[in-house]
Amino acid sequence: MAIELEFWQLAIAASLILISGTISLLLHLELERRLLLAAVRTVVQLLLIGLVLGWIFKANQWYIVVALMLAMTLIAGFAAVGRTGRRYRGIWLDSFVSMWASSWLILAVALLAVVQVDPWYKPQYAIPLLGMILGNTLNGISLGLDRLGEELAAKRDEVESLLALGATRWEAALAPIQQAVRTGMIPIINSMMVVGLVSLPGMMTGQLLAGADPLQAVMYQIVIMFLIAAGTSLGTVSVVLLSYRRLFTPEHQFLPGRLVKRG
Repeated sequence: MAIELEFWQLAIAASLILISGTISLLLHLELERRLLLAAVRTVVQLLLIGLVLGWIFKANQWYIVVALMLAMTLIAGFAAVGRTGRRYRGIWLDSFVSMWASSWLILAVALLAVVQVDPWYKPQYAIPLLGMILGNTLNGISLGLDRLGEELAAKRDEVESLLALGATRWEAALAPIQQAVRTGMIPIINSMMVVGLVSLPGMMTGQLLAGADPLQAVMYQIVIMFLIAAGTSLGTVSVVLLSYRRLFTPEHQFLPGRLVKRG
């Protein structure tokens, strides 16, 4: 049986943010306001989603679950672009489409083939699984987009020289594409390398705290890691390829003017 927490216990945990604030003050990092804002948003957002999920779990209607999933995907798509250093027209759409297609495809495999949830929209499974897939896919897409923009900007002369010598747009952009996809996938690969040795992931820890059988908790975490890896890979590749098609014409011309550096 899990130990239920009271609000005063949450307050004790929240006070630990003062450690980060003290470090910022001592080192003159000027992160105090951002830390405070992040802490407040963490509390408010999680409490709100807790209330919303309580209502959704009771309602147990597919259209409510799908609506929340769409909102989560849309927010993730926009958040991924918010971290990029260079943007182009259409980047928001590319991010959302990549996020939606990759995450929902992997979620469908998880719900219908792996866990075999009945009904498929059962919020206890659908929403947490999508949330974990989205969170990691967001990082992959964000890193991939940012790296592709920086690589193309830094290697503009090289790319244009290759095109002038007769290379196709794919041949000219291949190195930046490879680097962008590699950058997007490295974090999840690193996580998989040390899981269970250095870190105990959130889902597994949560199940253990709730009193679940350790072997079952481990099996669920293995499933989650593979779902996350697949979603991150598909999302990163998708957004990089969509970006590539917008930055190169079918006539094998590079359009560096479309890449705008954020002010």
